[in-house]
Amino acid sequence: MLMQKTFSLVSRHPCSAYRRTPVIRAEQKTGATSSFSAPRLSTLSNSKRGNNTMALAVRGTQGSSKAILDPSVTALYKDLDQGGKVMAEYVWIGGSGADLRSKTRTLDAVPKSPADLPKWNYDGSSTGQAPGDDSEVYLNPVAIFKDPFRGGDNILVMCDTYVPPKVGADGKVADPTPLPTNTRFACNAAMEKAKAEEPWFGIEQEYTLLDSGTGWPLGWPLNGYPGPQGPYYCSAGAGYAIGRDVVEAHYKACLFSGINISGVNAEVMPAQWEYQVGPCIGISMGDQLWMSRYILNRIGEQFNVTVTLDPKPVPGDWNGAGGHTNYSNNSTRAEGTGWDAIQAQIAKLERRHAVHIAGYGEGNERRLTGQHETSSINDFSWGVANRGASIRVGRMVPVEKKGYYEDRRPASNLDPYVVTKLLVETTLL
Repeated sequence: MLMQKTFSLVSRHPCSAYRRTPVIRAEQKTGATSSFSAPRLSTLSNSKRGNNTMALAVRGTQGSSKAILDPSVTALYKDLDQGGKVMAEYVWIGGSGADLRSKTRTLDAVPKSPADLPKWNYDGSSTGQAPGDDSEVYLNPVAIFKDPFRGGDNILVMCDTYVPPKVGADGKVADPTPLPTNTRFACNAAMEKAKAEEPWFGIEQEYTLLDSGTGWPLGWPLNGYPGPQGPYYCSAGAGYAIGRDVVEAHYKACLFSGINISGVNAEVMPAQWEYQVGPCIGISMGDQLWMSRYILNRIGEQFNVTVTLDPKPVPGDWNGAGGHTNYSNNSTRAEGTGWDAIQAQIAKLERRHAVHIAGYGEGNERRLTGQHETSSINDFSWGVANRGASIRVGRMVPVEKKGYYEDRRPASNLDPYVVTKLLVETTLL
């Protein structure tokens, strides 16, 4: 069951809130067998990898990752008494709309809600969010999570950002205004309007682990490629599941923090993984996904491993990385009429395909090619159990006449506030 319509779209995204991370490229050398320490070498035509040279494909991993500092020294101070004080790590989205920043302040007591937390500020000229001669940016706490790194009563605080209140020429104080990178503000307004429909979301966050020294995927040979895709998805074993320690640490840390992480798995490309957050209602989807990314980056920092959300980190015959977004609301979950509501909402999504693509992540044109389990960026399609469509409907949804559907278009570097807002606006408002 597949419906398709072609749209004319530019291949570049006008949305400046997403800056592309550099595409990984490696210099290929032929015949350099002595460069590899991994076992079982085989020579493959690199035409499958996106260029015309020959490269060695390596099955197995190579190298190791070591922290710059000795973590056992830090552990000596972890359990020191804090004298009843609480360390609060304020986290916010930086000037690129994709980077995360944070700093810590001391509180006298454990806050019961974000309203108990003091507002704060930071130097926006150092994050690309303010000029140097008027550099203060206002931090507004919106969500609290337990701190998995410091433990105890210490917390992580998700914040959104504003131009601080200012006194005008007439002596009146103007209200704070959201920064252009504060996409949460508009998302929250949409979620409030659609509150009666109880929109539920679940996002599948794919990412790739990189060697922090080379910028090449973790465990890959420096002058070649692993064996072709196939054995890595949901795999186990050396040379197949690469970087599992990072994944396991992140999973436990998210559970501890109160993030509704619902699972993890190895992905199709080696050193690529996925975790799922949800179901989350309304604005909490964005809050939880952004904080889960912060925790992932912190864990990568501890292992001296880089985490990239680039939607196509390696050119050629390798899967990209997505941010598939599962979505339902009271209408789609209704007994007897949910399936009709789903089809009606998909028709609305078809009409605004270009608008959604523009907000679904920077560099997504490199991923949405119609290959590697993606739809074409220029086409809108949907189908039951079809992973090559823009919208996938679960096999049991037409049977049960209700449920959810999956938007497979968002890239791994999606802004969840933008994506969930667009879904609600298009289908409910």
